[in-house]
Amino acid sequence: MELKVIKIEKPDEMNFILGQSHFIKTIEDIYEVMIGSMPNIKFGIGFCESSGPCLVRYEGNDEKLIELAKKNALNIGAGHAFIIFMENAYPINVLNSIKSVPEVCRIFCATANQTEIVIGETEKGRAILGVIDGAKSKGIESEEDIKFRKEEFVMARNFYLELREKARETGKEIT
Repeated sequence: MELKVIKIEKPDEMNFILGQSHFIKTIEDIYEVMIGSMPNIKFGIGFCESSGPCLVRYEGNDEKLIELAKKNALNIGAGHAFIIFMENAYPINVLNSIKSVPEVCRIFCATANQTEIVIGETEKGRAILGVIDGAKSKGIESEEDIKFRKEEFVMARNFYLELREKARETGKEIT
């Protein structure tokens, strides 16, 4: 077996989800989850077929993101792997719905970090062995770091609650 490291090629702040499934119908079912998740979501999905013609299947609603998904799926080339790139949404907005798709076996990562995929390759094919998601830890948080983290969470939660209340008052959706 040969080990390879494949870098995910994407813009710095772009979120993506990398997973594995077990059936060609995955692409349609993930498309349905994504399109129904949020009103303004843009996305592209690439899926590595692992039998028959072994093509990269693709779907989405944004050409730029579809091209990104196709390119990265082909670079990964591991059977039944899928990758979803998204804009106007975060993985947390769709992750549980994707995990509930019957064909989905596992999620390797959901991140905007620079990411590398560790691949094992044999004569038969490729497998995702692991994911290097972002940078190595540099230390342990201090009391000051903990205070900052908790204050940031409270500010973000309060901002969201204010938005939700305004949306209720005006009858508009939060996007």
